[in-house]
Amino acid sequence: KVLAENNQLRKEADDLGPRAELDYWKKRLSKFSYLTDQLKSPDVKAVLGVLTVAKSKLLKNWRALDISITDAANEAKDNVKYLYYLEKCCDPLYNSDPVLMVDAIPGLINTIKMIQSISQYYNTSEKISSLFVKVS
Repeated sequence: KVLAENNQLRKEADDLGPRAELDYWKKRLSKFSYLTDQLKSPDVKAVLGVLTVAKSKLLKNWRALDISITDAANEAKDNVKYLYYLEKCCDPLYNSDPVLMVDAIPGLINTIKMIQSISQYYNTSEKISSLFVKVS
């Protein structure tokens, strides 16, 4: 169910800011971290051991799910890491008047550029465009 939600398109209000993006990814990180912790539990390892010994056909599906969960957790972790950098640059947008905001814009643009060039998951035009919309 969590993976199905993960693959759905996000519907968001037009007036959400960059903090909403960070909050979204922090919630996803929490969900997927919990799932990955559960996958490492002794009970799950015992069940996998039994399935391996039994040469169950379920192992193929299990491995695919495990990989998908791990990928989603890694994406959330990576995105949270980079969005924390952006949050520091966005504080003036939330706490300053429009005149003082102007000084923060070059740093904000450079941070988004850094995210786009370095991040493994945030480097698509769709995600960067969505981020720019939230910032604007």
